[in-house]
Formats: sequence, structure tokens, C-alpha cells
Amino acid sequence: MLKNTISMNEADLVQAARTRLIDVLREVPFLAEATIAEERLPRDGGADLVLSLHTRVPARSQPLTLRLICEVKTNGQPRIARDTCRMLAEYIRSDKRAYPVLIAPYISPASAAICEEYEIGFMDLAGNCRLAFHTVFIRREGFPNPAIQRRDLRSLYSPKAERVLRVLLASGKRTWRTQELADAAGVSLGQVAGVKTLLADREWVESLPTGFGLRSLDEAVMPLLEEWASNYRPARNSLSDYYSLKPIPEVEACLVEAGRVLETRLAFTGFSGAARFAPAVRYQRVTAYVGGDEAALARNSGLKRVPSGANVTLISPYDDGVFFGSRELEGAPVVAPIQIYLDLMQVKGRGEEAATALLEEVIKPLWR
Repeated sequence: MLKNTISMNEADLVQAARTRLIDVLREVPFLAEATIAEERLPRDGGADLVLSLHTRVPARSQPLTLRLICEVKTNGQPRIARDTCRMLAEYIRSDKRAYPVLIAPYISPASAAICEEYEIGFMDLAGNCRLAFHTVFIRREGFPNPAIQRRDLRSLYSPKAERVLRVLLASGKRTWRTQELADAAGVSLGQVAGVKTLLADREWVESLPTGFGLRSLDEAVMPLLEEWASNYRPARNSLSDYYSLKPIPEVEACLVEAGRVLETRLAFTGFSGAARFAPAVRYQRVTAYVGGDEAALARNSGLKRVPSGANVTLISPYDDGVFFGSRELEGAPVVAPIQIYLDLMQVKGRGEEAATALLEEVIKPLWR
């Protein structure tokens, strides 16, 4: 059996899946008048939805009789898709008339590829589908997720979870024990376990005898960075804009000295940080995180607060995790390349170009 009885929310999803699947099938001309009936299922288990399809096929003497065995999931992430495909493949082994179908609110291209690998049909409520049985072939793709799983994304990209991601991404190819990773990130064991589960759902982590870690650059690192950059929320920070008549290198030197005198945590990011990793980056604005009295740091650096025309931005971070992996380069503290990449990706145009340069020259080599 595939599962036990489902909850009310899942029951509503099953009915929505039933309606959508029948509508898709009816669009095939010779299925427009087909008999499609839902089979009654036992209460103690079985597939979520079974549709019996009976019709005559053009140029075929015998009618087509088929059972669509459908498993309906509230989440179509790759790990869940793979587990479901395995179950469906086993479930239909004894029924030659059965065609297996995975249905979810949204099935990503990665999950769709898994379904194709197992020769399992799929359909989502966004409009994407691939159904291939007998002479029927229906394929639709490119429909975006109309209801992004915000809770899932908020959980993976919350401040505490981001601490775990920074450690994983900044450390390159290596494995971690749960306690070890929790200590490095400064979070609880439960937080690490939660992040690991969310990454596992996307098939971005792998478990080995020595612990667990991110999969390869193409399989996990790049998809994770892209999704994080798309969901990164710089508005959580508090920004203050200033102006100085001094040249940019002198402004930065004054900030570094003021930070040391005041014992205020400071680390450059954005173009200021990227230029120290990738010298080809050019910029006319200083950007730095400040973990302390930002106003005092600005005064000691001779900066003037301005409503417009600023050439210095000081950021009070939403979480101290942004400082993870900070280091001193060319006599100045800078945040880790991962944090610089995230910040630059929020700046359209030149920011994205600088982020790409940092990615190619600094971040990717850690994973090769």
C-alpha cells in the first residue's frame, strides 16, 4: 500500500487533482467522450486516486481500458518525487493495465526529470504535465509555481537557517557531523536538522559514513545559491547613507581605523568587498556592515549623513551571521564571498556582473 488515509487538506487536494486530470485528458480528441470513472478505494490504504478510463481508439479494433494510479502529494520536491516514483513503480508491477501518475501543487523541472527517469506520468495544478500511455502523449512545461511554498522558503532562508547555509557553502567539499555544524554556525541541533531536511527534499545534500554535506557544484551549490539569491531579503537590514569628500580608498581606511579605535565590528561588502577578491571590479561607493554603534563610527570617520547623493552606505545587519567567514584582505576586513555574492545579486546590472566575477574566480574553485 502507498499510504494510509489522508487528512482533510489532502482530501481537498485530491479532488482538485481529479478535476484537473480529467480536464487534461478530455482535451485529447478521442478521449473527449471516454468513460472516466473514479474507483472507490479502501479506507485502510492504497493509492490516493484511481481513475478507470475506457474508450475506443481510432484505427484500433479493441477498446482501450486503462487504470490511472495517482499519488497526490502536497509537496513535489525532488526527494519526495523520487520516493513516490519508486513506490508507484512497485505498486503497478502487478497490474499491466495501470499507468502511474504523480500529482502535486507544483512539480519543478528537477522533479519532472525524476518522473521521466522512472517512466512515471506527472501533473501539477500549475499546468505542467507529462502523460504518455498507449497513443496518448501530453506534455506541458514552463508554467511557474502560482503558490510558492512560502513557509518552506521562509524556513530555509530565515536568519538562523542562513547561518547553516553560509557554513556549508563557504567550506567547500567536506562533510559535517550535526553537532560540529551546529557549533560552527552557532545554532541549535534542531536548526541544523531542519535545514538538512529542507536541503534533502531538494536532493542537495548527501549522507556519507563521515557525515553529510552538499552535493556537487552543479547538483547543489549553484541551485542553492540561485534560490537563495532570489529569496534573499536585504530589506531586513537597517541602512544609513553618508557622504565624504575624500577619495574612496581614504574613506575606507578611515572606517577601518575608526572601527579599531571604537572596537566596533566592521566588514566591507558589495563592490567594496568584491574588489578585494576580484581586482577588476570598479566602484565609487563604499558599503560595509557594522556590528555596533554605526553613528559613532560615521562621526569618527568624518562622514556626513545625507538623504541623497551618498557615496557611503553603512549597514546594521539583521543577524550577526552575515559576519561569518569575515577576513582581512589588503588591510581591511571583508565579509565572506558568499555574503558579498548575495548582496551584489540584489543590484541589477553591474552588481550582478560583479557577483558573477566573484562566483567564477572565488566561489566555484572551492567546489572543483
